Amino acid sequence: MTGSVAVRLFAQARIAVGRASLSRPVGPDGLLLSELLSELSKEHPRLRAVLKSCRYVQNGEFVDRGDPLLVAGDEVAIHPPYSGG
Repeated sequence: MTGSVAVRLFAQARIAVGRASLSRPVGPDGLLLSELLSELSKEHPRLRAVLKSCRYVQNGEFVDRGDPLLVAGDEVAIHPPYSGG
């Protein structure tokens, strides 16, 4: 293991997991976003349904397509649909 990826959770994702952030270990070859989401879904079954409608941000940039590789030191934010005022 060479480091970790920070995961920030918002709105319904935060509620499903029960916390605003967590850290995931990542090896020297990195971790695909889809792999991270699969692991989180297994650990937090209530999150599974929420993830179907989320948008993802990697290091401040929205992930618009593909399955990006996450490496140690990256931050991923999980944004379900929400509205505010």
